[in-house]
Amino acid sequence: MSDDVTSNEPIIGSSWYDEDTATFGDRMAGAREASGMGQAELARRLGVKAKTIRTWENDQAEPRANKLQMLAGMLGVSIMWLLTGRGDGIDGPHEANNLSDDSTAILKDMRRIRAEQAKLSEELGRLEKRLRQTLVQETTGS
Repeated sequence: MSDDVTSNEPIIGSSWYDEDTATFGDRMAGAREASGMGQAELARRLGVKAKTIRTWENDQAEPRANKLQMLAGMLGVSIMWLLTGRGDGIDGPHEANNLSDDSTAILKDMRRIRAEQAKLSEELGRLEKRLRQTLVQETTGS
């Protein structure tokens, strides 16, 4: 477990959805839930498939700029908040205020690992792109 979690450190608050503890998908799902919409309803209103909403919330893809703007408007948050955690957004869930120190530490470690995993996924994507380009060059003799 993480050593930097103390018993008086809040797990919830203004930083719940900030850039260090949450992903785009976390913020999107939180804002959608706060608005009282389900994934299917949001998909219908945005003109996309429910599967698309799931992939956005699972950080497997991100919406294009036009859908991002519509999404932010429908959820009542700023585009900047959805992307970075800064700006006009929502407060974090309140029911988690009474978590034990162990639960708080576990959640913090899970968020850290998720952030590391996202960075590694991005790096892997860049490497795959470079490999594809290199293989094309090698096969064409360029």
